[in-house]
Amino acid sequence: MDGNRRDFLKLAGLTAVGAAGVSSIKATDAQASTADSHAEPSAEGVRLAMVIDLRKFSKDDALIGRCVEACHREHNVPDWADDPKNEVKWIWSEDFETAFHSQEFHFIREDLKGKPTLLLCNHCDNPPCTRVCPTQATWKRDADGIVMMDWHRCIGCRYCVVACPYGSRSFNWKDPRPAIDNITIDYPTRMRGVVEKCTFCEERLARGLQPACVEVCENDEIVFGDVNDPNSRVRQVLTERMAIRRKAGLGTQPEVYYIIDDPRTLQETAPAAVVEVSEGGDHA
Repeated sequence: MDGNRRDFLKLAGLTAVGAAGVSSIKATDAQASTADSHAEPSAEGVRLAMVIDLRKFSKDDALIGRCVEACHREHNVPDWADDPKNEVKWIWSEDFETAFHSQEFHFIREDLKGKPTLLLCNHCDNPPCTRVCPTQATWKRDADGIVMMDWHRCIGCRYCVVACPYGSRSFNWKDPRPAIDNITIDYPTRMRGVVEKCTFCEERLARGLQPACVEVCENDEIVFGDVNDPNSRVRQVLTERMAIRRKAGLGTQPEVYYIIDDPRTLQETAPAAVVEVSEGGDHA
């Protein structure tokens, strides 16, 4: 990195800190009012959402690995297997009890206990990460609600990493390119000093494709689509099945849902519900 760029980043960083300090006081009241309101998101327009069926994933222990591999290969995510402190992840897995560490699951079902659970950016309707970014490098797209990233705008302040209650963002402490075995030329690589995360495969959606993780699922283990469309598959699944969301009690309105019920245990006429699991504020 040449001297001019280094000086610019230093100046930009100091400017961001000052700007954030001034705006943080204004943002505090706004964040408190929006996070505590629990208002339902708008039902107008397109709102993309993902439904992950935990019962189906529990039947195929290798499926999560295939989802992670497909996503990371598609997006040139570096593999720092020998250097875990520099880990970069777009989607990953944690035990169910860790992903949903709430007393509501004290007596957890045996088929979920200790099972790996697929995690990713929740593309919240009320995302705290976008409010703290001083350069608007991350924002929620009006057209479909995807929470986006612009690595050219990112100055590496990592405010969004701290603001995200799901641990869904990674920071490139090192140049990621040496840790990519086979670079996918159709997708840009990143550089040291920027944050990255899942974008619901927005580049694939633009070509009429499904997200990479959805594509490797053959039995609707993951369903993706417009939750505002009552005729969409994702809406139908949520209508028929019991779903939970991670830390929805924070008021972030996450758009990643997890199916936990067996459809055979529900009456055919019984409407499903989305359960808001209130968890602590610690990052998963």
